[in-house]
Amino acid sequence: MTDPQEKDSLKSLGDRLNKARLSRGEERNKIGPQTSVRRGLSFAMRLGVELVSALAIGVGIGYILDQWLDTTPLFLLIFFVLGGAAGVFNVYRMVSGFTQTIGYQDVTRDKD
Repeated sequence: MTDPQEKDSLKSLGDRLNKARLSRGEERNKIGPQTSVRRGLSFAMRLGVELVSALAIGVGIGYILDQWLDTTPLFLLIFFVLGGAAGVFNVYRMVSGFTQTIGYQDVTRDKD
């Protein structure tokens, strides 16, 4: 059914993959502090972009509605507040981890 030579080649492939993963992990540990700083900066930049973009979209929608309905500051102010609230909510979701990818498992929660 299964050729013994085929099993050996799969085992050697698995061994080579494990060795490559270990060496790759060691290289990551050497770059550790720089990588963590970059991750922190990218996360902070993403938080800022989320907040500002939600606010800008809210202001844009309010301005367009004010121009269309000829109501000077009413919708601009309403959507300014709504955009700010949406931005804060997006930042909260990012910080608390609700926007993780499908299948994400927090390793600290699995240690029960």
